[in-house]
Amino acid sequence: MGRLQAGIVPVTPFQQNCTLLFDEDSKIGVVVDPGGDVPNILEAITRNGLKIKEIWLTHGHIDHAGGADELRKALDIAVVGPQEDDLPLLQGLEAQAQMFGVPMAVRNLTPDRFLTEGDQVSFDGHVFEVLHCPGHAPGHVIYFNREAGFAHLGDVLFNGSIGRTDLPGGSHEQLLASIRDKVLPLGDDVGFLCGHGPGGRIGEERRTNPFLQNRPT
Repeated sequence: MGRLQAGIVPVTPFQQNCTLLFDEDSKIGVVVDPGGDVPNILEAITRNGLKIKEIWLTHGHIDHAGGADELRKALDIAVVGPQEDDLPLLQGLEAQAQMFGVPMAVRNLTPDRFLTEGDQVSFDGHVFEVLHCPGHAPGHVIYFNREAGFAHLGDVLFNGSIGRTDLPGGSHEQLLASIRDKVLPLGDDVGFLCGHGPGGRIGEERRTNPFLQNRPT
């Protein structure tokens, strides 16, 4: 087993970080949150010689899941996650496209498997723990690789910000509780990627993120 590697393909007008996680040696991996622009994702997979095993979703918003069904069909692989409370969002992806006025070829989606707190997902020996972190979306999950000290946080926590909570099913207090109870305890040295913008380290966010100051940790 080689080192865990990650690459980002920015997709859609939302500039969402579609993430390729893969083993450095075997090139076996997964796609996290293919929000759209599927031809660009497929080109990146081919260019890097990757063998994609599954699609992992953090949550059901269009910018993260809008291309999942198309990519699933193109690669003949399963869509895994998020937690089942996001099923209404996933089955309403076409309506989300209309709501945001996004000219995307979006199809509603039912994942092949939902995830829940305490589940594990893996590829080629790289094991990720699943944590349910609602607040941005009811069924939002994050993926944590303890061995590598790495987490994919989706739209829960950003570099210098947090996920928006003004969309259907969002809750500001619930999101802050998810960050306090699930994300921060992963450890200050844990590096992360997120759904938009640059990644960072959890400790830096705990110390400097304005949304997390004067909150019990």
